[in-house]
Amino acid sequence: MMAGGPAVDPVATGAARAPGGGLLLADAPSLYFRAFYGVPRSVRAPDGTPVNAVRGLLDVLARQIVEVRPRGLVACFDADWRPAFRVALLASYKAHRVAVPAGRAGVSAPGGAVVGDAAAGRVGAGGDGAAGGEVEEVADELTVQLPIIDAVLDAFGIARAAAAGFEADDVIATLATRHGGGARGGGVDILTGDRDLFQLVDDAAGVRVRYAVEKFAVVDEASVRARYDIPGRAYADFAVLRGDPSDGLPGVAGIGAKTAAALLNRFGSLAAILAALDTPPPAAAPPTPPASTPPASVASAAVAPGGRGGGQVQGVPVAARRRLLAARDYLDAAVGVVAVVRDCDVGDVDGRLPVSPADPQAVLALSERWGLAGPCTRLVSALGAVAAG
Repeated sequence: MMAGGPAVDPVATGAARAPGGGLLLADAPSLYFRAFYGVPRSVRAPDGTPVNAVRGLLDVLARQIVEVRPRGLVACFDADWRPAFRVALLASYKAHRVAVPAGRAGVSAPGGAVVGDAAAGRVGAGGDGAAGGEVEEVADELTVQLPIIDAVLDAFGIARAAAAGFEADDVIATLATRHGGGARGGGVDILTGDRDLFQLVDDAAGVRVRYAVEKFAVVDEASVRARYDIPGRAYADFAVLRGDPSDGLPGVAGIGAKTAAALLNRFGSLAAILAALDTPPPAAAPPTPPASTPPASVASAAVAPGGRGGGQVQGVPVAARRRLLAARDYLDAAVGVVAVVRDCDVGDVDGRLPVSPADPQAVLALSERWGLAGPCTRLVSALGAVAAG
């Protein structure tokens, strides 16, 4: 059941962040990848088909439904895992993940990544890839499980959502923004193992992340501050400056986490940092020196004290300024790569949490065929527990 039907805002009224009643958004690719590598490969259907990713995903959903007690649930998917608009800005974006056919040497991408344009993997509906149908490198034993995941979610009546030309992150950002419940009705909880979604954390809007890497620990603005010493919603800018090898972001050479955090704390955002770089230093006429004193340079008058290579220009340390200016083209491009899209065309999504399976017979048939009786039973129980209050 991909996106469709009436739009639903599962928001209750109330003055504060409630323990339940909000919208639960699942980053399906992140969760099923983690399940595939975390659940033993020995978990298989009666016919030998691997189902470890299916089982892991269903169990995560069951546990989090009970924990969060949402009124709405949407499983969000990639329609294009490496969107062309992001690759046009930064060619290295996810280039290291592009599958290379057996026997093909490949093409060297920025940063030394080897890329190709075909192999086993999944291309989301409507996704043309960054360069005409590139496919993400995905293990065959995971690829065969993806249609099973779709079928089981549909049988339960759990909404699936995607947007042509966009990633699951963009779908999540759009639905979280659209929900707009704030603290009134439980807000939005995002299930993911992807730090990129930390940029959506917003206490005022009631948006928080449940981080799969840390047993679904809740990440709010205070958590982002505690982890990275940056303003609560500055994670995207932080990632651009520091870099993120998992997404092919090189970062700014010589700018590590500490310097990135210091700059963001001083300026508040990468946009403000770039504005400072673009602002010429104030003109300063050097004083007339005594005859015995060498003339001071105009440059030194525009730079705060700090010695050779030290000091600041417009609040940016000289050494950092030099590195940022050298990486200016990257910075201008990477901002548009890392920032999630909050208004992609997801369509109307009926995200109401089902109280029971939409098609019990289909759930039974799928559980028997794929050996999923345990996880399906647990998911049925979770839905029933929330429905019972």
